[in-house]
Amino acid sequence: MTRRVVVVNAGVSAASSTRLLSEQLAGAVEAAVSARGEQATIDYIDVASLARDLATAVTSGVASPQVRAAQDAIADADGLIVATPVFAASYSGIFKMFFDVLDPDALTGVPVLAAATAGTPRHSLVIDHAIRPLLAYLRAEVLPTGVFAATDDFGSPELGTRISRAGAELADRMMVGGSVAGFGGPTDGAAAPRRSGHPTDLGPVADFADLLRGHTGEK
Repeated sequence: MTRRVVVVNAGVSAASSTRLLSEQLAGAVEAAVSARGEQATIDYIDVASLARDLATAVTSGVASPQVRAAQDAIADADGLIVATPVFAASYSGIFKMFFDVLDPDALTGVPVLAAATAGTPRHSLVIDHAIRPLLAYLRAEVLPTGVFAATDDFGSPELGTRISRAGAELADRMMVGGSVAGFGGPTDGAAAPRRSGHPTDLGPVADFADLLRGHTGEK
């Protein structure tokens, strides 16, 4: 079975540290999936190349063919790797714009590995303080291990170990019924999360009054 991983890379150049970290994470996921006898395809969305189209989509609501292709890739992904450089102690503007133009349900229940790069370790909490809340708002399943890399971290054994662990977590979560520590995977089609464009969509959630009907509040 082939698993599709989409990498959302918000690095600003083809040789950026963010792109390098994205590639290392994708390699770790691919290795972990292959180790259990399956295959993984890796697709990259380089957000910087979409900057002008994203600005148009945010301001006018009109998505270019390139933006629609990126949206379709997200809708078909079994798992995501998202990586951004740090600007002003948070994710970059084009990183945020990319998620602003996604369908609100596109990431529901999707396992996501979050990563960030910066010139200094002082920004090491950006994943928990900025990226994780954004993805949680979109109802993605953010993996426990995020990967932050300052400039001096590249090539260190500690970063390599963290990359391998995060890659293994995403590979595990993409298994049918798989889960990682702290996250339960769906075990039954009726319990599957709602996600736009997929056959597991549940439709509207029951009205709250319907949920309470027949309950008196007494024990």
